[in-house]
Amino acid sequence: MKRSESSPERRARGRPRDWDDKTAQNTIKSLDRAMEVLEHLSEMPGATLSQLAEDLDQSPATLYRVLVTLDGRGIVEFDAHAQHWHIGARAFVIGARYLRRTSLVDRARPIMRRLMEVTGETANLGVARDTNVLFISQVETHASIRAFFPPGTLSPMHASGIGKALLAQMSDDRLSRLFATAPLDRFTRRTLTDPTSLRADLEATRERGYSIDDEEKNEGMRCIAAPVFDLSGEAVAGISVSGPVGRVSIAETARLAEAVMEAADDLSAAMGAERRGAG
Repeated sequence: MKRSESSPERRARGRPRDWDDKTAQNTIKSLDRAMEVLEHLSEMPGATLSQLAEDLDQSPATLYRVLVTLDGRGIVEFDAHAQHWHIGARAFVIGARYLRRTSLVDRARPIMRRLMEVTGETANLGVARDTNVLFISQVETHASIRAFFPPGTLSPMHASGIGKALLAQMSDDRLSRLFATAPLDRFTRRTLTDPTSLRADLEATRERGYSIDDEEKNEGMRCIAAPVFDLSGEAVAGISVSGPVGRVSIAETARLAEAVMEAADDLSAAMGAERRGAG
């Protein structure tokens, strides 16, 4: 039926009136279960059906139907040889679309490329996700030996250059809550697993403006990172360079750190923050 000229236009809505009603009548249990499976699987290198059923306290038959449905969309994949289920390529495509929606990755790309060219080392961009750093972008060096943190990689914050750069910007109360819930696992003999030692390192990081991952996650690799701030002055990401200790040496730290802090300052300004020393 043709709308009369006098009738008001129906207002487009992005959500229904009962948006805030999260009761069972407004949730799809099967979809919620599928998302639970997907999220759990994303935290693992791979899992058997039996392992997933045990972890999630669900029947194997129910989980199998969920996995087959997700497999049909390419969101999960099945390794028939190992009998393991894995996150599929389609999940990365969907995640990449989210990253494109945000301006951080787009604005960081030319800055990271310039940082890689100036330092000769791999440039990384990461954000905090719970107690981990989620790497969301990388520009690799042309050198044959290099660090590799593909987008989607998770790394514990206490053993990461970007992680420590972000931790250094947190309040004491927030750090205490974090230390109470997240184990400070040891990865190398240099990993800081004692809260007192880690706090001292974070204080030094705040004072100089950059963090150092000195073979704390991987033997033979060193990383220098600085925080990225937004318009409100909140640390929303970290940018870093990483490489083998033979190139990212202690003697080179000052030069590399200055380049990293300059890149972080440029990206912060692109996100609306004031530059260092401004005002």
